[in-house]
Amino acid sequence: MQKAAVVLGVLRERGERKLPCTQLYRQMFNKDLYLMAYGNIYPNKGAMTPGASEETADGMSEAKIEQIIGLMRQERYRFAPARRTYIPKKNGKLRPLGMPSWSDKLVGEVIRILLEAYYDPQFSDNSHGFRRGRGCHTALREISNTWTGTTWFIEGDVSDCFGRLDHEILLGILAEKIHDSRFLRLIRNMLRAGYLEDWEYRETFSGCPQGGVASPVLSNIYLNKLDEFIEQELIPQYTRGTSRKDNPEYDRVKYQLRKARQNGNRAQARDLKALRRRIPARDPTDPGYRRLKYTRYADDHILGFTGPRAEAEQVKARIAGFLRETLRLELNDAKTLITHARTQRARFLGYDITVQHDNTKLTGGRRSANGGIALKVPPDVIKAQCARYRLHGKPWHRPKLQNLDDYDIVRLYGAEYQGVVNYYLLAQDVYRLNTLWWYSTTSMLKTMAAKHHGTVSKMAARYKAKVKTRNGPRTCFEARRKREGKKDLVARSGGIILQRDRYAVIRDPRPAPAAYPRKELISRLRQRECELCETGTTVAVHQVTGLKALGQPGPGQPAWAALMAKKRRKTLIVCAACHDWIHENPVTQAA
Repeated sequence: MQKAAVVLGVLRERGERKLPCTQLYRQMFNKDLYLMAYGNIYPNKGAMTPGASEETADGMSEAKIEQIIGLMRQERYRFAPARRTYIPKKNGKLRPLGMPSWSDKLVGEVIRILLEAYYDPQFSDNSHGFRRGRGCHTALREISNTWTGTTWFIEGDVSDCFGRLDHEILLGILAEKIHDSRFLRLIRNMLRAGYLEDWEYRETFSGCPQGGVASPVLSNIYLNKLDEFIEQELIPQYTRGTSRKDNPEYDRVKYQLRKARQNGNRAQARDLKALRRRIPARDPTDPGYRRLKYTRYADDHILGFTGPRAEAEQVKARIAGFLRETLRLELNDAKTLITHARTQRARFLGYDITVQHDNTKLTGGRRSANGGIALKVPPDVIKAQCARYRLHGKPWHRPKLQNLDDYDIVRLYGAEYQGVVNYYLLAQDVYRLNTLWWYSTTSMLKTMAAKHHGTVSKMAARYKAKVKTRNGPRTCFEARRKREGKKDLVARSGGIILQRDRYAVIRDPRPAPAAYPRKELISRLRQRECELCETGTTVAVHQVTGLKALGQPGPGQPAWAALMAKKRRKTLIVCAACHDWIHENPVTQAA
């Protein structure tokens, strides 16, 4: 594992110095990299989801890694077609999702680790999608902190970005830095593996499969060209001047105010002071002052421009032309808008973004709010979130949850509400989510009342509790699950302070490569000892989807499931004989 860490360290150093990679394919023979990749992806839910074949993370072993490396050495490894399915989008359309086989996921993760180690140091600081330590909140906080005084927002969205990435352009971009034809051929084979839809094979001539492990980093490499174009050409061209000129009208009123105070005319001074607060101190139409800001998250980007609308139209047209001519991508006309920052709201990453203007709000005698960026919760988002708890215009119970126990009902409602609140903690008006809290709580209590044949008031009295917060005690609802010899499991809904947190961060859940000793599973696998019979030496990893799949303790639970439940692990290192025995004696009781 130390060898893998050295390799990644060298790649990161090359990326920082922008030196070419010449022998990247040789790292596909590094067993430690595969073990690191396995440690990254085995906890994912998709690890137990089969692709076109029945192969999953269950049965993983060092022998499988050695088999893949053997094929790599002879350049005979071939990616299998991904199984395609569709998931619904917010607008009612369907998004294609590819599910590769387990071996392809493992190889794809090794490719991702290598590409990320080399390219991530070279990516723009304005790129926040699919990067370690970055996410939606880092992009939004950068806009809030640095885009003061913006006049126009240019919202950009690339149509079907993942599905329309041109393979030849992508390989050409990779070839600029990676001088290894074997590694480039491997990526070409991965991109052109095709997919199965209704068990009919179809070729892929463009795009990165959504669901592919390496697709996010490949899309970032592709769209990094857009970042470079905007940062190296557009921003220098549309940024000039150190500050705006003084506003002559403001200076005139300021002079009159000083004279009125010197003459002791308080009434006139009071009127002039009120007039001065309605006039900008700097010239808002100064032709010598321009600013262009840029932020991108995946295929969504937004620019903040300070200047006339005509120049904002030019910026939009030049970006569209660059995407069309250089990257062969198209902007989505319905989502690519030019929005006046002060009078309208731009939509980016689920937030409404606008520029504040309030001549009455003073901080230290100054109109500090004017020109500042305000992040707000969109009203339609609140309405859509409340809709899941509403029927006929009022809160309603959810019949699908009535068969669950009280602990699970409270836990599900609490997780839904907390997830929405945590995402919108950067918003200045996060307090508006109190409406969602009322709908969620009322629906939960009605669901409990329907389950127990009671009333909402009785359920509220039964489950109401107090929870300590940094602002004192708050009311919430909680349910407990008793456990023998252990503390009760507690599920809570509510008790969250709806107050803006300027430092809230939700980063993308990207797996961070950890040092070898921290990967307990890898250590157990390399000991080559069966954890069930303690005699076998040729071992593999038996894996289940989750602890619930082990069933309830009792006579019907097999010995292997009881051992995994006792250790609270969804993996078990077993020999070949024990692995066959496990599959012959599956769990019969439901969780």
